[in-house]
Amino acid sequence: MMGFHSRRVPTGVPDFDAIVKGGLPEGSVVLLLGDIGSGQHEFVYTSAYALATVKENPFLGESMLGSFCDFEAIPDNICYVTFSRSRHDIMREIATSFERPFHNVLSRKMKFKDLSAHYYKKSLVPPSWTGDDNGGTLFASSPKENVLEALIQFLDEAPKQSMIIIDSLTDLVVNENIEISELVSVLRGIQRISKHWGGIIYIILTQGIMDKQQQQMLVDSVDGVLVFEWSHFHRSSKRMRYLYIEKFMNVLPYLDDKKLARFPAMVSARRGMTVLNMDRY
Repeated sequence: MMGFHSRRVPTGVPDFDAIVKGGLPEGSVVLLLGDIGSGQHEFVYTSAYALATVKENPFLGESMLGSFCDFEAIPDNICYVTFSRSRHDIMREIATSFERPFHNVLSRKMKFKDLSAHYYKKSLVPPSWTGDDNGGTLFASSPKENVLEALIQFLDEAPKQSMIIIDSLTDLVVNENIEISELVSVLRGIQRISKHWGGIIYIILTQGIMDKQQQQMLVDSVDGVLVFEWSHFHRSSKRMRYLYIEKFMNVLPYLDDKKLARFPAMVSARRGMTVLNMDRY
């Protein structure tokens, strides 16, 4: 059982890790909430790439993560759970969005769990559309478990001390076969047991996809919420990504009292997501 003073897991975004004193508390379930294209996926791709690279090449630790990080807290495994997107689609997105090292490292180190057969179980989507990426034999019969049961089983059997990316909660919210109350119960269960698993769990959710009361129920069921948003310049077509901490009891008290937890961020093909500096609002 973990002690009260848990380690901090680096996010792999060095400037952000420096601000939050080395990373996010080990065992945290973190909701990545934001507008479409505002940075949730870029954040997890950057995080996975940086941590996987340092895990393979520890001598790159300080240059990629900074000297303030606890390198022993880097997750042993990176797992990507998807409900509606295939591994091929995700890796193609990475290949076309970032320079080659991102794709090379993540294709080797990121393990995928595709739950699309469970997700589309009671839909009009035929089993032939949810087969494996290699064009092999498709599911001969519908899986017995529903998608939440399949997710629970995977998480329960996944290696401990892992970074797990769940892409995305949006898919589950819009699924008519899933009750919000049931989804909230599962999230609260994950949030409770994750403290024994260690590592960190990121869950992606699109902003505005559900009403405020339901969204708040989900927010209340996780340890922390990182919000990604677009901000438009006055009288200009330009816009800037922003990242801010909406909820994180174990992080917010450690921030400088003179600074507010909202950070301008940019995404480049070479470095992925980069936090520019602190911003006041």
